[in-house]
Amino acid sequence: MKNWMEHFLNFMLRAIFGMIMIYLVNTFLQGQGMEECVGINPFSFLTTGLLGFPGVALLYGIRFYL
Repeated sequence: MKNWMEHFLNFMLRAIFGMIMIYLVNTFLQGQGMEECVGINPFSFLTTGLLGFPGVALLYGIRFYL
């Protein structure tokens, strides 16, 4: 079983790469003239940290649905 440090590092890497992905997708969407952007905040940080890239897709899916 992984120790807590490996879990923490895994969480942080997923969260950081998720935030980078959100930033890049937001930049692309704004360049296309769309206003559907996901905010970079603690909620999105936790979501991407727990779920990874599917969490990014989930956040955009919720945003487009609303």
